[in-house]
Amino acid sequence: MNHVITPAPVRKTFTVRATPERAFEVFARCMGQWWLKSHSLGKSPLKDVQIEPWAGGRWYEQGEDGGECQWGHVMAWEPPGRLLLAWQLDAEWKFNPELHTEIEVRFLPEGTGHTRVEFEHRHLERFGAKAAEVAKALDSDGGWTGLLAAYAALLRQ
Repeated sequence: MNHVITPAPVRKTFTVRATPERAFEVFARCMGQWWLKSHSLGKSPLKDVQIEPWAGGRWYEQGEDGGECQWGHVMAWEPPGRLLLAWQLDAEWKFNPELHTEIEVRFLPEGTGHTRVEFEHRHLERFGAKAAEVAKALDSDGGWTGLLAAYAALLRQ
């Protein structure tokens, strides 16, 4: 009997000292300020990360040479409460228009001037035979753990 192991989604929940509006803004519109520069697909150094602010908009990086590398697209743009992105990078960290995992981020008011950020990267089984390996990388200090720590650190400035 063959069993397919489905990796659990990567989930992170943390509180930041910012309103939901500010937390959403920094996450979605200032991603290039907190995204780790080492996490780039381009041929030249990472200059910025852009999320076009509408459903169907592109999610991509810009290199210092002006080149662009698409990462995915916006599935839902609902400020200040929710952002849903399609992650379309495969197990080799290359854009694949046929691959579609999801990143959902919720920004929930938590007392005065604080926001609970609920992050989930799901459908990791779609990475196929490399799903467990990719899930482990995404859930590491070099993955979402470190990226979200950098995001929280920017909000503390």
